[in-house]
Amino acid sequence: MKRVLLSMAAIAILMTSCENTSSEVKDEGVTLGEDQEFALSDDQCGTMGVLDELLAKDPSIATNMAAIEMHTANAIKSGLAQRIAADGVLEIPVIFHVIYRTQSENIPLSQLEDQIDALNEDFNLNNPGRNTIPAEFAAVESNVGIRFVLEDVIRVQSNKRQWRPDDSMKFTSSGGSDVVNPQQNLNIWVVNNMPYRGGNILGYAQFPGGSWSTDGVVLDHRFTGTTQYSTGRTATHEVGHWLNLRHIWGDGGCGASDFVADTPDSDGPSRGCPTYPQVNCGTNDMTMNFMDYSDDPCLNMFTEGQKNRMMSVFASGGFREAMAQ
Repeated sequence: MKRVLLSMAAIAILMTSCENTSSEVKDEGVTLGEDQEFALSDDQCGTMGVLDELLAKDPSIATNMAAIEMHTANAIKSGLAQRIAADGVLEIPVIFHVIYRTQSENIPLSQLEDQIDALNEDFNLNNPGRNTIPAEFAAVESNVGIRFVLEDVIRVQSNKRQWRPDDSMKFTSSGGSDVVNPQQNLNIWVVNNMPYRGGNILGYAQFPGGSWSTDGVVLDHRFTGTTQYSTGRTATHEVGHWLNLRHIWGDGGCGASDFVADTPDSDGPSRGCPTYPQVNCGTNDMTMNFMDYSDDPCLNMFTEGQKNRMMSVFASGGFREAMAQ
């Protein structure tokens, strides 16, 4: 979005006033294997709804995130974020926690490796659909320069048919799997089903500033790697949140901000595979941005502004600084 908020007060207001549209369920359902009908939530990413709930429980998270916003603005202005990117490809080890009830949910290593491949395509300018990006947006398309490496796979059998996005899957004590060294690793929990606010979500992530004990990303196993429903872009979207990116439409109407200057303003998420141009708020929507809700095959890019924002968390004093050392 064009407007980047700079004051602490404005940041705090934005964090606590995100609009959520997940209370309604799409009309169509999808039958997925041996599971019951999967009704996709309108807000298919649960990140902002979960954030709102966390902020209500623990106001200190808002303070932490406001400080991170100030650090991000300063890191970009001073060039610290750009220097992190200039140092070369940043390597992030990934720990998968596969929590399953049935063998079909205990997804194979090949599917997890495929997910790593998709992340590496998207964060290194190798996305297979990038040749379809319109010229006006290709001008700001970015090679983020992060390489994800599969470090370990932890498998936990559980009798749970579903998991609410309340972080319970992140603790052995509640039948899940404890986080592993989150200052150095990206932890990704893969679960069987996540009903939330009247539908099912595909995944959610924790923004920088939350507890280390719950730091990471959660994915539905059917939308992890390449499956008949997915090409792995749910993880790209959620890792974007984990690296402090907001939704492309700023989770509000025209004028809401995602804190990035080179993403155009929009009034809401895109669906399906929109035909360019889609005009909202007086500009063409960047429907192919990974932080929108377009279908996987039509998500193809991050921008330079988004790259700088992500790199800020690795800069000196950043929340994920230890990963860059």
